[in-house]
Amino acid sequence: MPWRRRRSRVSALEGGQEEEAPPEAAAVPSAPLTSPQQTEAAAERILLRGIFEIGRGSCDVVLSERALRWRPILPERPAGDSKHDWLCKEEFIELKDVFSVKLKRRCSVKQQRSGTLLGITLFICLKKEQNKLKNSTLDLINLSEDHCDIWFRQFKKILAGFPNRPKSLKIFLNPQSHKKEATQVYYEKVEPLLKIAGIKTDVTIMEYQGHALSLLKECELQGFDGVVCVGGDGSASEVAHALLLRAQKSAGMETDRILTPVRAQLPLGLIPAGSTNVLAHSLHGVPHVVTAALHIIMGHVQLVDVCTFSSTGKLLRFGFSAMFGFGGRALALAEKYRWMSPNQRRDFAVIKALAKLKPEDCEISFLPFNTSDDVQERREQGSPKSDCNDQWQMIQGQFLNVSIMAIPCLCSVAPRGFAPNTRLNNGSMALIIARNTSRSEFIKHLKRYASVKNQFNFPFVETYTVEEVKVHPRNNTSGYNPEEEDETASENGFPWNVDGDLMEVSSEVHIRLHPRLISLYGGSMEEVNDSKVTCNCF
Repeated sequence: MPWRRRRSRVSALEGGQEEEAPPEAAAVPSAPLTSPQQTEAAAERILLRGIFEIGRGSCDVVLSERALRWRPILPERPAGDSKHDWLCKEEFIELKDVFSVKLKRRCSVKQQRSGTLLGITLFICLKKEQNKLKNSTLDLINLSEDHCDIWFRQFKKILAGFPNRPKSLKIFLNPQSHKKEATQVYYEKVEPLLKIAGIKTDVTIMEYQGHALSLLKECELQGFDGVVCVGGDGSASEVAHALLLRAQKSAGMETDRILTPVRAQLPLGLIPAGSTNVLAHSLHGVPHVVTAALHIIMGHVQLVDVCTFSSTGKLLRFGFSAMFGFGGRALALAEKYRWMSPNQRRDFAVIKALAKLKPEDCEISFLPFNTSDDVQERREQGSPKSDCNDQWQMIQGQFLNVSIMAIPCLCSVAPRGFAPNTRLNNGSMALIIARNTSRSEFIKHLKRYASVKNQFNFPFVETYTVEEVKVHPRNNTSGYNPEEEDETASENGFPWNVDGDLMEVSSEVHIRLHPRLISLYGGSMEEVNDSKVTCNCF
């Protein structure tokens, strides 16, 4: 790669400050591309053409509306010289993969604000394997001030024209996430990238559970292009819930009962800094901090489905996934041992919940997913559903676990996802039910999540694709014999695991899907606005 050359003592970031270009100058006269292989490139309007040193040699560089192309300038050789043809091979990068441009200067100790101009540095987002992104640089070396200023100005104009790229972000940081690493993750890996991209930030430290919710009710968000959460699933879900509640209040809607909620006004970015990072993993395809930060910087936005959780007609919260039964009880146990490390707490709670494994007696009603075009169009428009042709189904009995998931729920213990057949915005939820069975069979089912085998290929496991679900526990208490010791029992009701947060409800819970209700910065298996991040220069 041109920017994989031996590092010099000169850094694009030394000298710190970016120079503003002078008033617009006349563009360098352009020349047509003559290579027969560049038919498509020739169709683009050429903006600038000039000579820069890239790597260790001089190159003929052409800037068009969509790409930057360069070819080494070499002495003439006899026609048919294969080595010469290979050396002259054109390389290029697409401008949509460039997220910042700086004037490159050599600064000495005595020079505080500026130094000797060396050229221009482009900061580029590259796609690696397994959905990961990385940042890299390309140096265009030319000592002419006027020449570089013209190119610098043109690059800045192009970058300013990309939609969705944020210029100012509100950051919520949970310093208690996982092993209290969120602060280090943000200031060492995320903030430097945001500064390079020229994005202004306002950081708020989350001091307690519900802090972001209380702040987002009243804080001023005008002037921000997006909100970013640095933390785990609980923090991310809290911020998403707060943004959606704020949108309903801004629209003048009653938040106690919401049938057709309005979309969140600002996109949300998720920086994974928790123990499981299910939301970020499902969104990006990998729980990688730099990848998440670059998706935010590049303005990759996709709409994601959200669920509402209600009881007795009252909205409890917005969320993306939930577990009732074993999943809820394991979380309730883990919450009682927060003095342990996150991984120890999770493993201990799972083992203890398995040791006390007992089914929940409940009734589950669900509305199967309807794929007809008219219903889909009605959902897209956010119109209230008409139940005249909707056929609810009901099952009842003893269930060990009930999962309702609107996203794939990828994580380290389930690399294929707890709901591998679900997508981020396909307008449906996965309902996964594990009926009562032996402890050994249920453990086999759980172990399958960590393998490539089908975790649902058990006679006691049932899966459905649904739009709405109602879970009605038929026990009078928390589901366990009151004479037996039960650390998960609570006077507040049955424990639910909603996006890694404990929710206790004493009566029926109604889960309703709302398609594409919130915009999230990111992309994984999904298309990101029909524009994948690629690098075509190597």
